[in-house]
Amino acid sequence: MTLAIVIPAYEARRHIRGVLERIAATRVPELSRVIIVDDGSRDSISEELATLPSFPYSVECVVRQRNGGYGAAMKDGLRRARECGATIVACVHADGQYAPESLPSLLAELSRRELDVLQGSRIASGTALRGGMPYYKYAANAALNLLENRTLGLALTDYHSGYLIYGPRALQCLPFADFSDSFDFDLEVIAAACAHGFRVAEAPVPTHYGDEVSHLNPITYGLRVLRVLLKYRRGRYAPV
Repeated sequence: MTLAIVIPAYEARRHIRGVLERIAATRVPELSRVIIVDDGSRDSISEELATLPSFPYSVECVVRQRNGGYGAAMKDGLRRARECGATIVACVHADGQYAPESLPSLLAELSRRELDVLQGSRIASGTALRGGMPYYKYAANAALNLLENRTLGLALTDYHSGYLIYGPRALQCLPFADFSDSFDFDLEVIAAACAHGFRVAEAPVPTHYGDEVSHLNPITYGLRVLRVLLKYRRGRYAPV
């Protein structure tokens, strides 16, 4: 197994050093490379990366000249990870909201259960509200989960954390370039994995909402989720 961590980053200069230090302190098994995708940030995240100390893994930054969105950044990161020979990819967010300390247990679950996609669930951990998740997000997540589980035939409690682990089959076979450039990219990954007959499940992760700034519009995002589910029903994610 060769693991790469992809970190989509936008206006995250003040958090990125801490995230990288937490990854280093966790000593994630088989980690060879961390790929940070600077999605057209205006806060000089590249300058911050230039001042970093050495870490026990390779750190590189893919710079996008214009902000293209979360999905666009993930596409570039996943493409680079595959170019580097990664067989497993973990997505860790640049704001530190999702604990890199959970990676060893998530990777163990991926292997033990022979999964292709593993979703980190804030709800399954029972820490979402205690960790500061706003009540409106908690309620919206629950409502969307009902539709998503019924449509995709799964039994997940959280489709929207963004804490995804990509196994070898998902990494090699899913057509990431065809997916959204926005925040519904992750749901399209899960929908396409289901359409390909891949094994998808979740594992609990702790939740922490701090002073990070969300760039997600909940109304627009909800409509995008509904569009993904409609596309799935129409067979748009089926393998060609």
